[in-house]
Amino acid sequence: MENHEATARWERLAPGVARRRMPVWDATIGVVEGATGVLLVDTGSTVREGAEVRREVRGVFGRAVTHIALTHPHFDHVFGTAAFAGVEVYGAVGLDDVLTRGREELCGDAVRHGVDPAAAGEAAELLVRPHHLVSGELTLDLGGGRQALLANLGPGHTAHDLAVFVTGAGGAPEVVFCGDLVEESGEPQAGPDALPRQWPAALDRLLALGGEDAVYVPGHGAVVDAAFVRAQRDALARRFGVS
Repeated sequence: MENHEATARWERLAPGVARRRMPVWDATIGVVEGATGVLLVDTGSTVREGAEVRREVRGVFGRAVTHIALTHPHFDHVFGTAAFAGVEVYGAVGLDDVLTRGREELCGDAVRHGVDPAAAGEAAELLVRPHHLVSGELTLDLGGGRQALLANLGPGHTAHDLAVFVTGAGGAPEVVFCGDLVEESGEPQAGPDALPRQWPAALDRLLALGGEDAVYVPGHGAVVDAAFVRAQRDALARRFGVS
């Protein structure tokens, strides 16, 4: 029963590609399976949450996570990383510095949003910096013809936005994990670390790489299509006075 319930929490997006919408903040965690590797996109808001995801991935997909891509440096996307010992972690250039200098700020932000102070403090203390920094684009070969393109598309939602493009048949992007460059469950959040005037250009780059036929997976909310991303891009441009 427990494995059935865990399986039901994972939404299949394409063969070998799935995501889970986490509780409270509805943040997306993605999984991409290859013949020799398993990529996790983001890790949750606490170490405990990350450990739960680690167990579920092994139980539901039959494989352990080998790679992690962090889409941006907000607590609900990075605080679970310490639960994945020995896994190769990727992030946009500069993410390592933000996670090093911003531990206290991230912890405080988590507590303000309702995370238990002890859990937030533990996650901040154990915070994992990326082992591999992406400037431009980097392709991960997960085996069996499965590839994932990591693209540094920021600045936008933050200065360090990474998107993950999962290739389908013929090498065309099939599923795009957008991080919080795209949000469906509410208006895109432009916090103090956002660069809003550059955000529309980041979405232009996202659409150029993803194309018209890909499934776009927001950092929060239901999956969307290219038309939704384009409409959100135009809304952000109007909101922040960008052409």
